[in-house]
Amino acid sequence: MNVYKKLSWFFKREWKLYVGGVIALVLVALMELIPPQIIGRVIDYITESTLTMNTLSILLVILIVAGLLTYIFRYFWRVFIFGAAYRLGKTLREMLFKKYSDMSTLFFQKRRTGDLMAHATNDINAVQGTAGAGILTIADSLITGGAVLVTMALTVSPKLTLIAMIPLPIMVVLTSYYGRLLNKGFRKAQAAFSSLNDKTSESIAGVKVIKTFGYEKADEEDFVELSEDVVDKNLKVSRIDALFDPTIMAVIGVSYFLSIFYGAQMVVADDITLGQLVTFTTYLGMMVWPMLALGWFFNLVQRGSASYERIEEIMNTKNNIGEDYLTEERPRGDIKFDIKSFTFPEEEEVGLRDVKFTIAEGTTVGIVGRTGSGKSALVRLLLREFDTLYANDIVYGDYPIRDYRIDKLREQFGYVPQDHFLFSTSIRDNIAFVNPEVDDEVVFNATRLAYVHEDIERFTEGYDTVVGERGVSLSGGQKQRISIARALVADPEVLILDDSLSAVDAETEEAILNNLKATRERKTNIITAHRMSAVAHADLIIVMESGTVSEMGTHDELMVSKGWYHDTFKAQSLRSALESNLDEIVERGDVDGTE
Repeated sequence: MNVYKKLSWFFKREWKLYVGGVIALVLVALMELIPPQIIGRVIDYITESTLTMNTLSILLVILIVAGLLTYIFRYFWRVFIFGAAYRLGKTLREMLFKKYSDMSTLFFQKRRTGDLMAHATNDINAVQGTAGAGILTIADSLITGGAVLVTMALTVSPKLTLIAMIPLPIMVVLTSYYGRLLNKGFRKAQAAFSSLNDKTSESIAGVKVIKTFGYEKADEEDFVELSEDVVDKNLKVSRIDALFDPTIMAVIGVSYFLSIFYGAQMVVADDITLGQLVTFTTYLGMMVWPMLALGWFFNLVQRGSASYERIEEIMNTKNNIGEDYLTEERPRGDIKFDIKSFTFPEEEEVGLRDVKFTIAEGTTVGIVGRTGSGKSALVRLLLREFDTLYANDIVYGDYPIRDYRIDKLREQFGYVPQDHFLFSTSIRDNIAFVNPEVDDEVVFNATRLAYVHEDIERFTEGYDTVVGERGVSLSGGQKQRISIARALVADPEVLILDDSLSAVDAETEEAILNNLKATRERKTNIITAHRMSAVAHADLIIVMESGTVSEMGTHDELMVSKGWYHDTFKAQSLRSALESNLDEIVERGDVDGTE
C-alpha cells in the first residue's frame, strides 16, 4: 500500500476523477443488490401461491431499470478511473523523458539504454495499472463486498452471515504473504527484462560489427540465455500469482458449504424462508468477484510498488552538473582555460592538470596530441558534460561557464563529436535538426560548406533520402560531413570539430577548412585532430600530452621549436607525399597497385 502514499501527489491532482469513479462504483453495487432480492421474493411468492402477473411485471421492470442503470454507471467509472490512470502514465513518461534530457553524460555512462527504456515502458505500465485497475479492484472489492455483507445481514440473517465469513481471515493472511513474495519476484523479473531489452538494443545497433566478425551464433546464444532468464523469473512470479485464485476459491467453497449446511437447518427451523436462503446463496456468489478482486489487487499493488521504486531511483538520481546560475545572458568573448587538476568521476587517475591558455574570440584554435592526451576532455568540459573542481577553471566572456544557464551556454556552440549520430529520418531533417523550419537554401549552403552537397544530390531521392538507424546507409565520411553541415545551419558563435575530419581524405579536408575560414572569419572555431594538416592554418595550436599542455603556438612557431608537433607534422607530410606519388604511379600504369 506504500505505493499509494507515494502517488498521493497525483491523487490530489486528479481527485475529482477518482471520486466520480468511486461514486459510480457505489451506484453499480447498489444496483447489483436488487436482482437477488427479486429472485428471493419470486420464490417466496411461488411457494405461498401469491405471485400475480401484475407483481411479476413490476419486478421485471425493476430488473430492467437496474440493468440499464448498471450499464450507465459502469461506463462512467471506466472513463473516470482508467482515464485518470492513463494521465498518470502520460505524466510519468514526461517526467522520465525530462529527467533523461536533463541528466549529464555520466548518468548515461552508468546506465544501459535497454534499462532506461524498460523504465519508460514496462515499469510505467505497471504503475499505471496500480492507479487504474488497482483502485478499481480495491474500491469495487470493498464497496461491493461491504454492500453485500450488510444486505445479507440485514435482509436474511446476521448469524448466517457471520458463519459464512469464518474462513475470510485465512484468506487475508495467505494473500498478504503471497503479495510479499510477489514484490520480490517481480523486481527480479523487471531487472531481467531490462537486461534483455538492453541486449536487444545493443545487438541491433551493432549488427554490422557482429556480422563482420562472424559473431552471430554467439550473440544469438547470449540472447537466448537472457531470454530464458526472463522466462524463468516471470514463471516464478506466475507460480506465486497462481496461488491467489485457488486460495480464494477454496475459501469461497468453505463459505458455501457452511452457508448451505447451517442455512438448511435454519429453513427447517423456520428461522429463514427458502427464498431467503436462495437470496443468501446468490449474494454469496456475488462475493466471489470481490474476493478475487482482492487477490488481483495484491498482485497489481506489488507489481506497481516494485516498478515505482525503480522509477523513483531514477528520478532521485542527482545530476553531477550543477544547475545553479547567476546570469541569463548568452556568453560572448574570449574563452580562458586555467585548469589546475581534473579527474573524471569515479576514476582515480588525473585526466587534466596545469592546463592554461586563452581562445581569443573570432580565432581558430587547433588542439592536437596522441590518443588519450586530453583533447576531447577539454571540449567536454567546455560543453559542461562534467564540472571541474573549481568554478573559475573555465571562463567564457565575463563569467565562469558555471554561472551561465546551461542551455544558454550550449546554444553558443555548434558541436560535431567524434561519434556521429544521425536520426532515422531524411538527410534534410537531420541537417535542419536545430531548426526544422529553416529554408532549404540555408541547408544547401551548409552542405556546400561541408563539401557534401554533391554526394547528396547523387542519391536517388536527394535530400529526402532516409539515412536509416544511426545513418547506417551512409559512409563514415558522409556522416561526418552531414554532421558538420548540421552544426553550420545553427551558425554558432563557437564551432567545435572534435576529430570530425578523420574519415575524409586530405583534399576534402582542405576544401572544408578553406570554406570555414572564408565564412567564419569573425567567429570562434575549435578543431581537435590527429592529422596536423587539419590545424596548420589555426591562429593558435595547443599540443596536449598526458593531460597537460606540452607545446603552444602557431604552426610556424611550433615548427621552429622542433618538438612533438614538428616531428609528427613532418612524418605525416612525408606519408601523404609517398601515398600521392604511389597513386600517380598506379594511374600511369607502371605498377598494378597490388604490390
